[in-house]
Amino acid sequence: MNTEDSTLKTALAGAQMLFVAFGALVLMPLLTGLDPSVALFTAGIGTLLFQFITKRMVPIFLASSFAFIAPILYSVQTWGVSDTLGGLLAAGIVYMVLGTLVKLKGVGFLHRLMPPVVTGPVIMVIGLGLAPVAVNMAMGKTGDGAAELFPYQDAMIVSMVSLVTTLLVASYAKGMFRLVPILFGVAAGYIVALSMGMVSFDKVAAAPLFAVPNFTFPTLNWQAILFMIPVAIAPAIEHVGDILAISNVTGKDYVKKPGLHRTIFGDGVATSAAALLGGPPNTTYSEVTGAVMLTKAFNPKVMIWAAVFAVIMALVAKFGIFLQTIPTPVMGGILILLFGSIAAVGLNTLIKARVDLGEQRNLVIVATVLVFGIGGMVVGGNDFSLQGISLCGLVAIVLNLILPVSAPEADDLHEEQDLVDDILKHSK
Repeated sequence: MNTEDSTLKTALAGAQMLFVAFGALVLMPLLTGLDPSVALFTAGIGTLLFQFITKRMVPIFLASSFAFIAPILYSVQTWGVSDTLGGLLAAGIVYMVLGTLVKLKGVGFLHRLMPPVVTGPVIMVIGLGLAPVAVNMAMGKTGDGAAELFPYQDAMIVSMVSLVTTLLVASYAKGMFRLVPILFGVAAGYIVALSMGMVSFDKVAAAPLFAVPNFTFPTLNWQAILFMIPVAIAPAIEHVGDILAISNVTGKDYVKKPGLHRTIFGDGVATSAAALLGGPPNTTYSEVTGAVMLTKAFNPKVMIWAAVFAVIMALVAKFGIFLQTIPTPVMGGILILLFGSIAAVGLNTLIKARVDLGEQRNLVIVATVLVFGIGGMVVGGNDFSLQGISLCGLVAIVLNLILPVSAPEADDLHEEQDLVDDILKHSK
């Protein structure tokens, strides 16, 4: 095969990877009120920065993180978009600090700080805490339920079409199609919504074909920063799982080379860079890892091409405006399954790690985190408060550090590796 054929094949593989990531990539900014075109742009830039920092060794794509949805919604409502971006900038710096600590203390540091008894309930809170948002949107309301955007009956028809299509594709589709249930759900729901007169193309017609995305720059507000910093805990653990997964898939130990410290640091740089331009925080995408496993596209250049295509698509203004025409019930139906799946991942983390809830220490951590998160516990006053993922992450870590243990935590990632191996086994 000549060089031109090889380059074309790599580029097409990159376009395929972006296709797999696309649904979740644009859904997150649409939920939080951020610009999907900016999200595409910052996902591309973030992935390129990550590939540079990790010496183009790891075939991973970075894009919008769902762990930040609830914190962003609250922060935007409380402090505004620019202050929220300042908080997200700081969250990226937390990743960089974690990467530095892993370099200094070894990979076992992360397990000792955040073992499954910490990460499991925190992940569950991410999904269960967002459940009302999904249900409200499915019923035609805004995410907080404050206003009705579409009639209940119409919204339910559209949202259930989206939900049923998504779960059918996720359950019955084969090969690459199984990796993109969100896209099928959006397409089916959108078609039904269009037939019911729930979609308007006026803004699409008025928009130029090409334009620079509407970048928004961060401002620093210590309240928003302190609120957002602890949120970085959950996606940091997700990152570790994704690195272990892609190592398993490719047969290379990326924890050692280029090193987990480099990959976490690169994730942090990607998140902070996104915040500087008004995009959502970035995280490694397990959907793309699934696509790599299926296609055997182990060359990191594939992800560089995916990043380039994301940046190019971000410059097509009409496309970005078109994405914003997706009615909320379409997204609501998909999110019922998506947020429930996140909660199930947290539960699976506890089960596969064999966390013994008969042990009082473990029960105290899990019970406290779940009730704080689902019950909406708020700690603080008008000037500053902690709630949701921020509060739960801190409480889980503190309890894990101060409560007596029957046996010391392992100084490696074998529990996380066992969990990843099990997930990959069931995804084949």
